[in-house]
Amino acid sequence: MKKRTGLIQKRWKDELYKYITGIIQNHEHKLLAINGMPDHVHLLFGMRPTQSLSDLMQDIKGSSSKWINDKDFIRDHFEWQAGYGAFSYGKSQISRVISYIENQESHHRKITFLGEYKTFLKKFEIDFEERYIFKPPE
Repeated sequence: MKKRTGLIQKRWKDELYKYITGIIQNHEHKLLAINGMPDHVHLLFGMRPTQSLSDLMQDIKGSSSKWINDKDFIRDHFEWQAGYGAFSYGKSQISRVISYIENQESHHRKITFLGEYKTFLKKFEIDFEERYIFKPPE
């Protein structure tokens, strides 16, 4: 979310995940896992070459923001933070990544999302500037 507050609530997160799943499936990609925390969502999907990742993410973020706001799930205006992280994995790693996504709650008791994200960037050897990194929760 734009201000990095934990706005995704347990009472409607499953509906959000179903909505995002529908967006991915409507573009004929294959969703393998979805889960998250109050301040972020992880997706693992097989992507067809008929669409760019940036176009898909724009649709997911824009449509889901509008959907959340139309449903009045929160008092304030909902907006995802600019940007996203995308990482590719080999077929042999899929079960491990699915397990990681399914166990977000226990995982984030050990490491913050921001700390983990920076670890991913370093592991995948992605150069980054601090000013472009997700903002910590307020």
